[in-house]
Amino acid sequence: MTNIPSKVSIIVPVYNVENYLAKCLDSLVGQSLRNIEIIVVNDGSKDRSEEIMNGYAQKYPHKIKAFTKENGGLSDARNFGIDQAGGEYIGFVDSDDYVTETMFEEMVLLAEKYHSKMVVCNIQKVDENGMVTQKLTQIPHMPEKIELEEHFSVFSDLSYFACNKLFKKELFNQKRFKKGAHFEDIQLIPQLLLECDVIAQTQNFHYQYLERTDSITKTHTERGLDILKAVQDLETVFEKSKYSHKRKELKNFQIFEGVYSFLAYLAFVKKEKTFYEMADQLYVFMKERHIKIQDILSYSRFGKNYLLSLPVKKKIFYLLFFAGQKKLIRKLI
Repeated sequence: MTNIPSKVSIIVPVYNVENYLAKCLDSLVGQSLRNIEIIVVNDGSKDRSEEIMNGYAQKYPHKIKAFTKENGGLSDARNFGIDQAGGEYIGFVDSDDYVTETMFEEMVLLAEKYHSKMVVCNIQKVDENGMVTQKLTQIPHMPEKIELEEHFSVFSDLSYFACNKLFKKELFNQKRFKKGAHFEDIQLIPQLLLECDVIAQTQNFHYQYLERTDSITKTHTERGLDILKAVQDLETVFEKSKYSHKRKELKNFQIFEGVYSFLAYLAFVKKEKTFYEMADQLYVFMKERHIKIQDILSYSRFGKNYLLSLPVKKKIFYLLFFAGQKKLIRKLI
């Protein structure tokens, strides 16, 4: 019997997720799209993750390919998975999340219907009981098929998660996640979008993002500067892309990812010295790109003023920062 190549390779990086991995893998082996391979990459876990993963690989030998490597971080594990992938399309699922049964079937249908190299679905945050805590609509008020030349605002409006997207494998021919970098999605996924003429989307909330109660509150450190580095890397690629004339959208991307996303991270930096140093780096970033306060205040996302759409506490934080009141901000956080 001839082995039919997999339509989709789903890459699952694994690191110390013994309490969540089974639910994730159950959602993948139960996909309505049968012609898939699930590439599970154990990135040096120290708990029972490897045992669980190997159990699934034995139970579903035609679907699951299990690998173990030394710890190298999320980017490294994903890149390892890409290297093993035999599918025409690639998807990423984090090992503590799970997906609906029809996610990959619908996304492949959309990719083929519209000859799209990237397909996006909506995300919902869920708690450990499976209750939905927040719905994250990705591209509201737009059709299934989005021609980027006509609707390039998507470039600056889109949230660049890797996990709620399906990619044509060829997008990764010359590109990989940046090893050792935090915010690797912001660094790479917009670069892949620049390779597309068309993207497709479904308004279904296929991806279930688990808000874990057991996760230790992440420490916010100077690693947040990787956000600014990710934007810089993207700028270099943008200038060589077929969309390099779309200056307004580039500026909006710089404002959304480089200013707003960075500030959202900065708000949780506890060390005062680190906070001020990172704030100064942001001012340099803005000055080098001629981003004025007025540009930031008037920035619109999906046709709505972004700042006005935020909760009051965030509004105050951002406005004080833009007014140069860093010391006053420190008293608030």
